[in-house]
Order: sequence, then C-alpha cells, then structure tokens
Amino acid sequence: MDDECLFCKIVKREIPSYSLYEDEEIKVFLDIFPVSKGHCLLIPKKHYETIYNVPEAEMILLNKLPMIAKRMKEVTGATGINILQSNEKDAGQIINHIHFHIIPRFPEDNIIKFPPQSELKDEIARELMEKFKH
Repeated sequence: MDDECLFCKIVKREIPSYSLYEDEEIKVFLDIFPVSKGHCLLIPKKHYETIYNVPEAEMILLNKLPMIAKRMKEVTGATGINILQSNEKDAGQIINHIHFHIIPRFPEDNIIKFPPQSELKDEIARELMEKFKH
C-alpha cells in the first residue's frame, strides 16, 4: 500500500466509496465523476502504479473483470460496455494506482469516439514488427 495513494486509502477505508464488489484481491466501486450511469472502477487491493509493474501472477485479478462488466451491463440496461485502462500521464492516467474503468454505454451517448483512422503503412508495420521482436 502507498500511504499517499487515493485508491489505497479507499481500500483501507480511510476514504469512503460506493462499493459494488470486494474480495481478497480487488475492489470495485462507482467512479465519483462518472461519464455514464454505472461507470465504476476495478482496482487491485495491492498498490501497483501501472500495468507494467504488476507481476504476472497477480494479473489473476483480470479473471473477475468479465463478471463485473456483465453484471453492470445487466444492472444498468446498457447496450455495450467499454473497459478502459490507462498507463502514465500521457495516456490519461490521473491516479497512479492501476485501475480499470468499466463504462456502460447507451445508444447515442457519444462518450468515447475514436479519432479518424488512417491505413497502416507497410514500412511502419515492418519496422515495428522487427523492433518488437528484438
């Protein structure tokens, strides 16, 4: 645990939360600044800043993600779910404790839209493939 981390304080019940689910490894609670009805966060109880820091054996916490997402979809009547996980400031991570946003989606909600996409260039693809392998 990190004594300064907002999410660690929630796990330790030093800060209240609207808890939906909790077990030995994870806690799920409603986001206090939701982008949709039912927007919640799944966090590991152990403190890891980003996904890069989580030991492979600890990633078992992801086994519960489908159950939580499905339940929130049922509870809200959503027609879709986004699961968003950001790492580091430039990716939009605000709290440095790994967390997964579970965002119920509804028709015409216009919450998350991808920017216009362009076709992958062969030279870039080959360069990335080569660098990734080494």
